[in-house]
Amino acid sequence: MNVVFAVKQYISKMIEDSGPGMKVLLMDKETTGIVSMVYTQSEILQKEVYLFERIDSQNREIMKHLKAICFLRPTKENVDYIIQELRRPKYTIYFIYFSNVISKSDVKSLAEADEQEVVAEVQQVITKEYELFEFRRTEVPPLLLILDRCDDAITPLLNQWTYQAMVHELLGINNNRIDLSRVPGISKDLREVVLSAENDEFYANNMYLNFAEIGSNIKNLMEDFQKKKPKEQQKLESIADMKAFVENYPQFKKMSGTVSKHVTVVGELSRLVSERNLLEVSEVEQELACQNDHSSALQNIKRLLQNPKVTEFDATRLVMLYALHYERHSSNSLPGLMMDLRNKGVSEKYRKLVSAVVEYGGKRVRGSDLFSPKDAVAITKQFLKGLKGVENVYTQHQPFLHETLDHLIKGRLKENLYPYLGPSTLRDRIASCL
Repeated sequence: MNVVFAVKQYISKMIEDSGPGMKVLLMDKETTGIVSMVYTQSEILQKEVYLFERIDSQNREIMKHLKAICFLRPTKENVDYIIQELRRPKYTIYFIYFSNVISKSDVKSLAEADEQEVVAEVQQVITKEYELFEFRRTEVPPLLLILDRCDDAITPLLNQWTYQAMVHELLGINNNRIDLSRVPGISKDLREVVLSAENDEFYANNMYLNFAEIGSNIKNLMEDFQKKKPKEQQKLESIADMKAFVENYPQFKKMSGTVSKHVTVVGELSRLVSERNLLEVSEVEQELACQNDHSSALQNIKRLLQNPKVTEFDATRLVMLYALHYERHSSNSLPGLMMDLRNKGVSEKYRKLVSAVVEYGGKRVRGSDLFSPKDAVAITKQFLKGLKGVENVYTQHQPFLHETLDHLIKGRLKENLYPYLGPSTLRDRIASCL
């Protein structure tokens, strides 16, 4: 299911049901973030929503010419806010929508507060408001697979090399926004940028590609521009060349703000990769996750812990991966690595995470063996992979979820590990359609 499309459809339905006329969208902190993730301001303006307000704002003006569409979480705090709002309404009419069900007592409290009868609708029951949830209908009933994160504590510890994952990991995204204010020499207009697959075609087409491919695709866009402007030829052999090109040609920057944004983001990612020595760190991470050579892994970790470019965060993750993989190895050298972390100056709060991750996702609590596949098919695949070699050493690892879903599709999930609730005929029918 496309969650963005579903939320967009839900919000669109709310707005349309209020009828024609100027509207205000009244939200709380969380629903404001939800709406901003799926709609741009220009898109929602086209639906006659001209004002966006927070329900907790104390200084809102009275605007009786506007209809209010309230989209709120059903918290006690929000219910209290809307009760206060209804006792002294600032808008002509209210359409109230909650992101989940609310109690009958809360509905009663809202009704009692609506002395001026400004509430047109209150919707929160899925079975009654079925049209709002049409996106949930499928020919085959959905299958809910419940997983325990402790079954795979490895995947979250690995550096990822796809565009979206790197931005999340190295820069951070909050409601599709990236704070670049700390980037050296950043221009004023690029201190905060928006990355949204809904409104950025380049990002939508490249978000799941590997880092090297992103730089190549940006370079192709710039070279296409150069072909159209023969006077503006310049060699584009590195990220630094691309950044210089954007800065030197204001015309290009004006024509393609999207490209200049991605050049800046990719440039900062490249700087951080180099600054933190992440290529070498990631190679050792992948060795820890995918191979079983204890001597080599231990030697490589010790070497990296001596490298001043490796941050305490990355150093700790390497030791955490070692602790999970070689937890019961006869030559386990975790105490020595913990001492190396201390000598490197790694803070105690990070060092404590090593024992915490073993307690959380170690062999004692895992339902499966992440490192030594017992299944004959899995062993054969691993053997063949070793024979053919690996195309990209930084992306050898596949999350345990990949194998779980593969077994689910083929009907091979072990029922002692994944007990099934429901008729077996339905389970087989779902598996055949996945």
